[in-house]
Amino acid sequence: MLEAAARRLSTHGYAHLTLDWVAGEAGYSRGAVYHQFAGKEELALAVVTWVEETWTAEVGSPAAEADPVDALLTLARKHAVFCRRDVARVLLTLRIEFAGQDHPVGRAITGIVDRLDADCADLIAAGRASGVIPPGPPPRETAAAYTSVVEAVGIELAGRTPYDIELMDRAVRGVLGLPPTGN
Repeated sequence: MLEAAARRLSTHGYAHLTLDWVAGEAGYSRGAVYHQFAGKEELALAVVTWVEETWTAEVGSPAAEADPVDALLTLARKHAVFCRRDVARVLLTLRIEFAGQDHPVGRAITGIVDRLDADCADLIAAGRASGVIPPGPPPRETAAAYTSVVEAVGIELAGRTPYDIELMDRAVRGVLGLPPTGN
């Protein structure tokens, strides 16, 4: 049911989400969906949580690697692979739809992005302290640019293997101020 709702949100946004459509698409009765979710806001919040958990399980934590550059590049590559799935676009779609609005779904997505930005800012600061990432704009701003590039390249090139990974590497290296790999 969550996957059907995520597909709908990814392609049509929150405004066009109906529990009746999700019920039909997922093979549930209308009553079964309404028994689990009081309305589309509750369903959308469940989808956001499910996508975040799925992303975390498949992509992992940005601090999983000992070397900050390796951690940031690994996260970006795994995100590109995650974006090959049809539901990967849901958070971006909702993020755009709720930009500038005070809405529970928008706040949930902002919280996810803020946590990721903070983790990446810590890695960037550590990389600069150790000398593996050159000086540049403040870590928080660099992290915001990094996550934006990772999100944009992942979505735009979803499934265009091997170019999604190659161009993700190039884009991330550019944001971090790292030399190209020679690809």
